[in-house]
Amino acid sequence: MKNIVIVGGSKGIGSAILLQQLETNIVYNISRNAPAITHPNLKHFAVDVLQDSLPDIESVDTLIYCPGSINLKPIASLSIDDFRNDFEINVIGAVKTIQKYLPVLKKGTDPSIILFSTVAAKLGMPFHASIATAKAGVEGLVKSLGAELASVVRINAIAPTITETSLSANILRNDRMKENMVERHPMKGYLKPEEVANMVNFLISENAKSISGQVFEMDYGIVTFKI
Repeated sequence: MKNIVIVGGSKGIGSAILLQQLETNIVYNISRNAPAITHPNLKHFAVDVLQDSLPDIESVDTLIYCPGSINLKPIASLSIDDFRNDFEINVIGAVKTIQKYLPVLKKGTDPSIILFSTVAAKLGMPFHASIATAKAGVEGLVKSLGAELASVVRINAIAPTITETSLSANILRNDRMKENMVERHPMKGYLKPEEVANMVNFLISENAKSISGQVFEMDYGIVTFKI
């Protein structure tokens, strides 16, 4: 049984990860809002990761940082604060969390960190300038820390395509938009949170003990294939 810290486990992909891990691990959730469920293996800390001090946790084997943003605007409509806010949520929050828990992570069992990027960091997409810039920073962080921590802590990232969560509700707000999104992907689909949770489950397991510093695209072919 591992001690898993999830930042942002109350909704979306984070919630799917939390639900998958609860039965076999101790899960500490850090987010402003509590998860919709209670469980003997779940401990929730009501914390704004950017504004508040992070809680002390004595033993951590796995750290998963889920907060993200979808801020889609033409470059002329993006303010400097838009770029700053996206960078704060996606990069600074991750750095703050890693710095807080790295000392205890180093003492953990098969310690690992999971961060999240996006397919837009590799695939040029209109109106994604702010979020793609922030997530490119996440990918750089993964590569650098993968090397720095190679002998003690594994760190990887997942770069999903559009995933059906509350964050993407405006993009998938009706059947026509959902059908168009399916058609945009060569493999004719887009992600459910549970699919991403399955990848996380693999990457934090002993089956992935040789893997660090990698960014895994879960893209339904939109980056990988030109068909």
